[in-house]
Amino acid sequence: MTGSVIFDPLIPLIGVYVLAALVVLAVVVAIWRRLPGWWLRGLAGLALLAAMVNPSLQQEDRAPLSDIVMVVVDESASQRIAGRPGQNDAALANVTAELDRQPNTEMRLVTLGDTPGDQGTTLMAALSEALAEEPQGRIAGIVLITDGRVHDMESAPALPAPLHVLLTGEPDDWDRRLVVSNAPAFAILGETFNLTLRIEDQGAAPPTESVDLSVSIDGEEPMILPVPVGRDIEVPVQLTHAGMNVLQFSVPEAEGELTNRNNTAVVQINGVRDRLRVLLVSGEPHPGERTWRNLLKSDAAVDLVHFTILRPPDKQDGVPVNELSLIAFPTRELFLEKIDEFDLIIFDRYRRRGILPNAYLENIRNYVEEGGAVLISSGSEYGGAESIYRSPLGTILPGAPTARVFEEGFVPRITELGARHPVTSGLDALSPPPAEGDGPGWGRWFRLVDVMVPETASIVMSGLDDRPLLILDRIGAGRVALMASDHSWLWDRGYEGGGPQLELLRRLAHWMMREPELEEESLSVQPTGQQMQIIRRTLSDSAADVTVTHPDGTETVLPLTETTPGRFETTWDAPEIGLYRLDDGDQNAVIALGPAAPREFEQTIATGDVLADIVDSTRGGIMPISAGPVDIRTVRDGRLAAGRGWIGITPRGAYQTADIRITALVPAWLFLLLAGLLSIGAWLREGRR
Repeated sequence: MTGSVIFDPLIPLIGVYVLAALVVLAVVVAIWRRLPGWWLRGLAGLALLAAMVNPSLQQEDRAPLSDIVMVVVDESASQRIAGRPGQNDAALANVTAELDRQPNTEMRLVTLGDTPGDQGTTLMAALSEALAEEPQGRIAGIVLITDGRVHDMESAPALPAPLHVLLTGEPDDWDRRLVVSNAPAFAILGETFNLTLRIEDQGAAPPTESVDLSVSIDGEEPMILPVPVGRDIEVPVQLTHAGMNVLQFSVPEAEGELTNRNNTAVVQINGVRDRLRVLLVSGEPHPGERTWRNLLKSDAAVDLVHFTILRPPDKQDGVPVNELSLIAFPTRELFLEKIDEFDLIIFDRYRRRGILPNAYLENIRNYVEEGGAVLISSGSEYGGAESIYRSPLGTILPGAPTARVFEEGFVPRITELGARHPVTSGLDALSPPPAEGDGPGWGRWFRLVDVMVPETASIVMSGLDDRPLLILDRIGAGRVALMASDHSWLWDRGYEGGGPQLELLRRLAHWMMREPELEEESLSVQPTGQQMQIIRRTLSDSAADVTVTHPDGTETVLPLTETTPGRFETTWDAPEIGLYRLDDGDQNAVIALGPAAPREFEQTIATGDVLADIVDSTRGGIMPISAGPVDIRTVRDGRLAAGRGWIGITPRGAYQTADIRITALVPAWLFLLLAGLLSIGAWLREGRR
């Protein structure tokens, strides 16, 4: 219990001030009039003022509160390498034992793990949150058990007590790090570009002149290059396919280094074609010719070479050749010398008229087998004697004409296989349903060439009486497609409501040019933070489970669920950032969540330099755990709180007030009585005179 004298006015303070002014005025007037009892009047006024301010004794019942020492243990990724987990445990046990010896002292333990994303060690944010939950007047000290690699010093709070750092790590620690810089977001296929990288040794590293660098793309067989240590070098790289390419650079783990997590760097580069070159050969002018031309010209990434055969050799109308303004068809240049420069060749209603000799057509067949693509958009000529099928190209085309051509209306439909194929899947959802019956609300076509399809081909759309309409096939390393009708332009004109003609032809052309998103058998990943959406496209009715290999080599098996025909998906939250490999036995993929070497592993050598300023500002200390246990002592506020082998805390003497009692020292009536007696005394003295 403690006591103190306080004033507890009976009237508002403004009334006390007014009363004091009146007393002073009365005394001044009495002195001015030379009244002999002026001093008695003054004492009476003081007694009256004392009664109004009511001097009282305040007594408090206080319960002492314990001092609090905050202990923050860094258990981020960089604290889980080498022997640091054991050092964390030993330091925490040391601090706990020392604080148990201190009277009236409590410990508040805060554990910091990995933060989401790649923020690094947010030790100051964790400390701020912990301090906000405790009364500042009870904080006697703060102890951080960490490697000193703190990445949010800008968030450091104001500290009410000495801050001490118990530093993990060993004096002879060293580590090797691989850094990739100057990496583009995209690169052109077939062109060589340079990536700049550097191999750095940190800490007490042994002298090394060079190491072997492993370079691989999408997990394929790596290329080994000897590279010097401590110097920037340029590595030439050439992408192998369109879409996302994952380039992995790594150096072998050396004996004695802290971790190999920063021995790998991953760069994701989107491979794009410089220009997609398309050759469109129209056998004759017709309404669908403009449809193909408009589609291909609308794509800025496509270079289109278009020839229309306006005057075939069999056309004899007597017009002199020197009066014709037609350009000669450069057949030799296109189909012999420069055919490999094209990504796609389209024959639109083409018929054999002697313009392209068999030798040229054989060259086109070889072009397909070696990786090229040919699309046939056919009309009635495909079923006749002049059909392009009756040429060397016939051995690779996916449909053999039966010579029957149907000239009646039908609504194109997507086959069961087509519902799974990326070229046609979901097309029926792009049009409203028909007013009557089932199926998509598409307009009719009025011509269909009857063809026989080999077993290897895929029929993705059907026409009249379920006859093949759109057939796709793979020949060697190339691709071929056959559209057994030339009436797709009716959709473009909006006949009977039209249809998704533009989207269909766009997908068809891009599938033939091997755009990754249109591959019918593929395994892909779409990352969002540390969550990945795994997508498996297949023409089969089921998909195998996907095995995910973590950055540390552990594996997780994930089943997939069919979301739409031919598309199987699952969503998975990855436990950490890094490089993941996915494999279902047939397809594989590689994805990097964040950098392969996170911020935690950019600098792994323990140091107190980052925290030195804030520690010095509180007169605390930085103690290496490897030097042995520390003692904890009490020091007065403002004194040096660290020395050789010891750290200090400042007792706060905090308390909690349980009860307050206020008792007047003198009753107010007694002051009033005294004031009255003094006033009477002044009157008597002045009257006697």
